Amino acid sequence: MPLPPEVEDATHRIIGAALEVSNVLGTGFLEAVYRRALLTELKLRGLTAVEEVRFTINYKGDTVGTYVADLVVVQSVIVELKAVSALDRTHTGQVLNYLRASGLLVGLLFNFGQAKLEMKRVRT
Repeated sequence: MPLPPEVEDATHRIIGAALEVSNVLGTGFLEAVYRRALLTELKLRGLTAVEEVRFTINYKGDTVGTYVADLVVVQSVIVELKAVSALDRTHTGQVLNYLRASGLLVGLLFNFGQAKLEMKRVRT
């Protein structure tokens, strides 16, 4: 199923913002630095973003845990940032769990830990 046009547009704009952050900062910083820089770049591009968004996990009516997503952009896209040598399936699984917990349709996973920005689009 295709994403709503406004969400599709937002994902393209978020990717552009992440590429700009990667080009300007390069590698070697902590994840928190990239998150703050991406927040600034998203704001410059007219996109609203909230950082460290909490999602509760319920099981049969009981709250059993909490996930904290790095960013939620335009109340539609989860953005998870890494600064590691390589992404692996646990990082993708983390974004999938955020999507399940939040009810959102799409997540973007960015790794600033390599010379070239590594990115992955994740859908439920």
